Order: sequence, then structure tokens, then C-alpha cells
Amino acid sequence: MATLRGKPVDRPAVSFYEIGGWDILAECDNPDEFNVYNGPLWRPLAELAENETDIIRMANVGWLDRPEDPAAEPGQPGHVATETWREGDSRFTRTTMQCAGRELTSTARRDAGTMTVWTTEHLLKSTDDLKAYLDIPQSPWPMQPDVAVFEATEAALGDAGIVLIEAGDAICEAAGLFSMENYTIIAMTECELFHRLLQRIAEPTHARCEAVAAALPGRLWRICGSEYASEPYLPPRLYGEYVTRYTGPMVAAIQRHGGFARLHSHGNLRGILPHIRAMAPAGLDPCEPPPQGDMTFADLRREIGQETVLFGNIESSDLENLAPAAFEQKVITALTEGTAGEGRGMVLMPSSCPYGREISAGTLTNYQTMVRLATTWGG
Repeated sequence: MATLRGKPVDRPAVSFYEIGGWDILAECDNPDEFNVYNGPLWRPLAELAENETDIIRMANVGWLDRPEDPAAEPGQPGHVATETWREGDSRFTRTTMQCAGRELTSTARRDAGTMTVWTTEHLLKSTDDLKAYLDIPQSPWPMQPDVAVFEATEAALGDAGIVLIEAGDAICEAAGLFSMENYTIIAMTECELFHRLLQRIAEPTHARCEAVAAALPGRLWRICGSEYASEPYLPPRLYGEYVTRYTGPMVAAIQRHGGFARLHSHGNLRGILPHIRAMAPAGLDPCEPPPQGDMTFADLRREIGQETVLFGNIESSDLENLAPAAFEQKVITALTEGTAGEGRGMVLMPSSCPYGREISAGTLTNYQTMVRLATTWGG
């Protein structure tokens, strides 16, 4: 919390992001074939995170009120049905939504040895699908946050770290309704229609954000979605239209209640950085170095580091693929650039974590290097 508040610290914070962000240690003995964390080196990696890093546990907030939704009845506009089946080592889920005059479907796939879900068929495939989706009556949304589980997680974690509130913004939900090619075409050529979609999503998103921020003031948040409007997907002018306009109010609500809004945006940042600065988030991640990003940590420290805590600068592919000596130089560069001169602070953190069951000994060594260098860093 001292780093988030811009106060002096004795060393840079170090986080393994999802490792420690999720309670992976609790899953290491789970024999389920779709649980990748029972691989042989996941336990020592999870123990390293729990015992020697600055934990930032990620959590969602539930709701006490569940308004009656007309779409819950089969045959009603907006009604959603799901079916799940197995093919070999893969589990598939098909979602079907009823619209006036049409049926919308999406399909997702999860493989047993991989902790990720692929959307193999997206719900909206055309502007006609989008128009039908927008004609569905807006479902009522809950407004009474259930903070009991969140506060219990904080109590269990104690002084070992902090708990972060997860949130997606309007473009995060909107873009995910389409394949990437259809999303980019519609977002660039059907701006008025795409704004209607963002406005539909933003109204309940903003209301829920305000309610949670008021119920749990002073917490760190992660807001996902920004990267969908970054280059090369969309030009920077549309970032202002689609992110600043709809995500900016979330940042403002969180920070009005004493919280810290951390904007999550993979990839290129240079073209959108003026828009990010205009929203004034307390944090930014994962600050990917070139070539995955287009700005060095030193660039970001100079451009936005006075007011924003910079999280990241370690590429997950380097963690898994570089030899320990080469990886150590990457960490030294990140720590050197992230602590040079004046700034609000930094957190050494990878851009993501391994998503397979097998972890190499070299990868575990590279994680150990992050801890060793961050905890002994003196500049």
C-alpha cells in the first residue's frame, strides 16, 4: 500500500501476478484432469509466491440482491441456455441466446492440460446480430454488494499482502462478443452502433462500480479491456471514444472513494498514453517492454511515472524461455529503469503466468531470480 500511496519504500515490490493472485497453492493436490496446477513444479512455485512475494490476491465481489429477470424464462428475448460436452481431452460449452427473429450462439473450448479457454465461435457475427442484440430489453442489475467473502479473504491474508477487486470495462465485454476481425471492422466503420453497445454495457457497469467502490473504499482495483482499443487494433482517436469515455468514470468513482484504479493494457501504449494520462489511473500494468510493447520502462517512468505506479515490465515468454543468466539481465534492466529518478513507484511483475501443467526448472529459477533481485535491490 505504501507504493500505491507514493510513499518511500525500502525496496521495490515484487508480484508473480496470477501466481499468488490466485490461491494456486490450494489447488496443487487437486487431481482433476482439468486442473493444471497439480504438475510437479507448481507447488514450489506457488510456495515461493506465497512466502516471498508481495501478494496481490485477485477477487470478485458478489451481490446480495438478485432482481427478477424476465429473460430467465425460456422463450423470452435474451434468454440464455448452455450445453456442455466432452470430445477427447477437450470440454466444449455452447451458449444460445434468444433474440427477436434469430438465435445467437457462441462456443468455447477448454483443454485438459491448458489453463485457458478459447472462444471458437463468437456470439455476434454481423451488424444484424448486433442490432438484434441491442433490441433485447436490458436486464435489471443488482446494486447491493456482498462484501463478506472479500473481507474474509483480506482477513485470511493478513499482512502478507492486499486483495484486489477485478473489473471489466465496457469495451472488455463488447469486444469479446465478436471475433477480433469483426470487432475491429465494426468498431471502425459502425461507430454509432458500437457506441450504442458500449452505452448499454456501461450503464450497469458504472452503477455496480460505484456501489462496490463505496462498500469497499480504499482498495486496489484492476480494470481490464483497454488493450482492445490500442494499436494495432484501433487508432488512438478511437481509444478516446471507446475507453476514456466509458472507463474514465470507473477510474473516477474508484478514486473518489479512496481506492486505486489500476488500468490493465497489454501491448502498445505510446499512441494511447495521452488518453491514459487523462483518466489519471493510480496504476498501469503490465507495461510490456519492446517488442511486445512499444515503450521502455524508462519511457513510461518519464512520461507517466510521477502520478502512476508502474506494474510489470517482465515478459512472461522471457520467464519461460530465457536461460537464467539472460533473464537476470532483463530483471536488472526493469529494476534499474523502474526506480530511476523521481516517480510514484513500481511493482516488478510478469505480464502473465504459465498456463500449462508442466513448468521447467529454468522457469522456476527465473521466478526465484525476480525475488532475489527485487528483495535485495539497492539501485
